Amino acid sequence: MFKQLLFFLLFASLAFASSKVEIFATSVQTQNNIVEASGDVVVSYQEYLLSAKKATYNRKNGDLELFGDITMSYGKNYRVVGNYARLNLIKKEKIFHPFYILDKKTDVWISAQEGSAKKDDMEVKNGIVSGCDQNNPLWKLEFSSSNYNTQTKWINLYNTTLYFYDIPVLYTPYFGYSLDTTRRTGLLLPAFGISTAEGFYFQQPLYIAEYDSWDLELKPQIRTIRGSGIYSKLRFVDSPSSQGYLKAGYFKENSKYYKDNNLANQEHYGYNFHYIHKGVLQHWFNAKLDGQSGLFVDINNMNDVDYINLETNNEVTNQTSTQVLSRINLFYNTNFNYYATYLKYHLDLTKNTNVDTLQQLPILHYHHYLDTFFDQEYFNYSLDARSTNIYREAGTKTLQTQLNLPVKLQTSVFDELLNLSYTTTLYAQHSHFTFDSFSLATNLDDGYFLRDSNSFSASIELAKGYEDFIHTLSFGVIYTQSSFTKKSGYYETYGTFCSNPINATNPICEAYTIENVDESLELNLQNYIYDGKAKPLLYHKLAQKIDYTQSQNRFGELESELRFNINRWFVFYNDTLFNFDEKGFSKSLNSVKYDDKIFDVTLSYLYKDSFIPSTPTLPRYTRYVTSKGRYRYNSHYSYEIGYNYDLEAKVKKSGEIGFLYSKRCWDFGIKYMQNNRPILTQSGESSINDKYIYFTIVLKPLMPPAKPGSSNIAVKLPE
Repeated sequence: MFKQLLFFLLFASLAFASSKVEIFATSVQTQNNIVEASGDVVVSYQEYLLSAKKATYNRKNGDLELFGDITMSYGKNYRVVGNYARLNLIKKEKIFHPFYILDKKTDVWISAQEGSAKKDDMEVKNGIVSGCDQNNPLWKLEFSSSNYNTQTKWINLYNTTLYFYDIPVLYTPYFGYSLDTTRRTGLLLPAFGISTAEGFYFQQPLYIAEYDSWDLELKPQIRTIRGSGIYSKLRFVDSPSSQGYLKAGYFKENSKYYKDNNLANQEHYGYNFHYIHKGVLQHWFNAKLDGQSGLFVDINNMNDVDYINLETNNEVTNQTSTQVLSRINLFYNTNFNYYATYLKYHLDLTKNTNVDTLQQLPILHYHHYLDTFFDQEYFNYSLDARSTNIYREAGTKTLQTQLNLPVKLQTSVFDELLNLSYTTTLYAQHSHFTFDSFSLATNLDDGYFLRDSNSFSASIELAKGYEDFIHTLSFGVIYTQSSFTKKSGYYETYGTFCSNPINATNPICEAYTIENVDESLELNLQNYIYDGKAKPLLYHKLAQKIDYTQSQNRFGELESELRFNINRWFVFYNDTLFNFDEKGFSKSLNSVKYDDKIFDVTLSYLYKDSFIPSTPTLPRYTRYVTSKGRYRYNSHYSYEIGYNYDLEAKVKKSGEIGFLYSKRCWDFGIKYMQNNRPILTQSGESSINDKYIYFTIVLKPLMPPAKPGSSNIAVKLPE
C-alpha cells in the first residue's frame, strides 16, 4: 500500500525566489544539487503545469530540463508541446524544440523547429501559424522568425508567405496581428481595391484606445487617379448614462478627375455628431426631479453627398438619399406631463446653397397625458400644445403655435360587448409672418384658425377559440362632424386654396399645416387568426371613409391591408388603396418572403398613382421592384442575388450577385455589384452607375467573420 501511494504521489518541493516548484513522478532521485525524476513526470510552478517522460532539475542554477512528450499549459489560455525543453525558473527563460503552441481561446497554433521565451516574450524560428486543422490546414503562414507576447497577445511574423493549402499566394516581409479581442491601440484591417475610373484604392485604419472612456479611429485613404483624404471617428462615454461619437472627414479630388467629371466641388468634407444622455437634467444641473429627462443630438453637415460615399469603398453602404436631417431633442417626462424642445435642420444636397430651405428652429412642445375629470374613468381629456419657429435665412419666416384639446366621454353596454364614446376636440392655430427682400410673398397677414369638432364612436370586439386556431374580430364606426370654425388673416385668405392637395407644394401654402375635418363616417374592420400557440397566422384590415360634405365622390380611399403567414417559412403582405373618385388604385404594395433556413427570398413591388399630371421633376406614377435572395447550399456555401429596378424611370437602381464560402478557419467570397448613386455636378444633380467586384478573404481568427455584404477588397469595373 505504501509503495502504491509513493508511486502516484511522490514529489519534490523546492523553494526559491519566493516561489515553489512541485515535481510529481513515479521515481525521484537526488544527488548533490541535481534532482532526477522519471515516469509520468508532472511539474507545477505558479500557473504553469508541465508533463514529460523524464525531468532533471538543477537546484543551483535553476535549470529544469524535460525530455519526451512534453506538454505545458499556462492557465486556460494556451498549451505548448515539444520533445525537449529547458526552463530556467529563476531567470524565467524557456527553450523548446521542436516547438508547438496552441492558444485554446482562439484555436491559433504555431509549429516551429525551435521556440524560446523569457518572461512574457516568446521567440520562434522557422515556423508555421494557422487557425485551421493541424493535419491539413486550409491556410497557413510560413515565416522565418516570429515573436509573441503572452500579455499583449500580439504576434509579429517576418518573411511571411501565405499559403492556401500548399499554394503560395502572398508574400510580405512583415505581418503583425493581435490574438486578443479586447480593445487596444493598433492597426485595423486594411481595405484595398482597383478601379478603372479611380485607380488603386488603399485605406489603412489606425485605432487608438489608450483610455476606457474614449477611442479614436483614423482612416487615411488614397485613390491614385481620383485623390486622397482622411476620415476619423471619436467615440466617448462621459457618464454611466450617456455616450456619443464625432465623425469628420475630408477628401480632395485630383484636378483632372474633378474636371473630367464636372463635379460641383473639388473638396468634399463634413462632420457628424451623435450624442445620447439619459438623465441630462439630473446629471448636468443636479436637478432633484422624479421624472425622466433626456437629450438626443444628431447633427450632420457636409458640402455634398460624396462626403458620405468616399468614407469607404463599399457600394453596399453608399448614400442614395440627397436629404440630410440634423436634430437636437431635449425632454422631461413625468407620469402626467411631457415637456420638450426640438431643433430640426434640413440640408438639401442637390442645392448649392440652403439659404431658402425651411428649418424648424426650435419647436417647443408640451403634452398632458390622458387624465380624468372628477376621478371618473369614463370622463377624460388630454392636452397638446406646440410652437414652431419655421425659419430660413432668405425668405418668409413663420412663428406658428397650435393647441389641441380633446375631451372624451366613454362607456360600455351589453355586458361590455359594445364600447361607446363621444369626443369633442378644440383645435387652434396661430401664424405670425416676417419677411425680407427675398420673400416670395409679402402680403401674408397674420391670422388664427379655431375649430371645434365632435366624434362619436362605437366598436365591438369578439373572440372565439376553435380546436386548432383562435379567431378575433373587431368592428368600429367613427362619425365626425365639425361644429364651428373661425379664421382670420392668412387662413381666411388662403384656407380654401391650400386645403386642396393639388396646391400643397405652392410656396403660399408652406405654413398651412391644418388637416380638414369634414362630416364623415369611418368604418374599420379587423380580423386576426392565431394558431394554437397564439402565433399570428392571418391579419386583415379594411378601412373606409365616407365624406358627407361632398355632393359627389363622397367615398374616400378604401384601404385593405393583409398579412398572411402561409406557413412558418412563407409570408405574404399586401397594402392597397383604391380611389373611388379616380376609379383606380392610388397605391399597392405587395411583398412575399420565404425563409426555410436554406432559401431566403424577398420580392416586393410598389405602385403609386398621384393622379396629378406628370412634370419633369415629379412623375405621376411610381413603380418600383426590389428583390433579394440567398441560398444556403450547406454550412459552408451560400449564394446571394439582389435586383432593384425603377420601372417608371426605366433605370436599374442596384444589382448584385455573389457567393460566400465559409469554414471554421476562413471565409472567401466574390460579389459583383452595380449601384446608381447620386453626385452633385456644376450643372446640378446627377448620378453615376458604378460597377464593382468585391472579394472577401477572412482568415479566422485573425480577422472577424465575414457578414453578408461585407468585403475588404474591391475591383471597380469600367463603364
